[in-house]
Amino acid sequence: MTYENLDRKLVNALLSDGRASLRSLAEELDVSVTTVSNHISDLEEQGIIRGYTPIIDYGKLDYDVTAIIQLKVEGSALPEITDRLREHKHMVSVYEVTGGHDVVAIGKFTDTDHMNDQIKELLIDPDIKESNTSVVLNTVAENEQFDLDY
Repeated sequence: MTYENLDRKLVNALLSDGRASLRSLAEELDVSVTTVSNHISDLEEQGIIRGYTPIIDYGKLDYDVTAIIQLKVEGSALPEITDRLREHKHMVSVYEVTGGHDVVAIGKFTDTDHMNDQIKELLIDPDIKESNTSVVLNTVAENEQFDLDY
């Protein structure tokens, strides 16, 4: 087999089964175990593969409330605010965005009282000029990834 597109095929195989053994990946891709190992190491060193983690269903662990928090932030304070949000235990995603707000964060909470308490703690910062919080009613898709074209 040529190694053309091997990295993309390897990423797709890992997306299907992140716990696949080197041997099973090698068999699936028709290359040696050493080749798979070397390519995975290269992908990790390049930061393309940043880690291996389980996908958690927070709802089954009683984190039943998902909140989308939009913030307008004083410009110079943006890095500090996003750092605080990224380090916050209940935030699963934090984005700097264009449009009407500067930051969008997604958090998981046990109930609306818990959400309210946590968000109030975040919003005491005087550099946060405005906030808008939406509660998710129904999760249609979450943590989805897609296969790479090759």
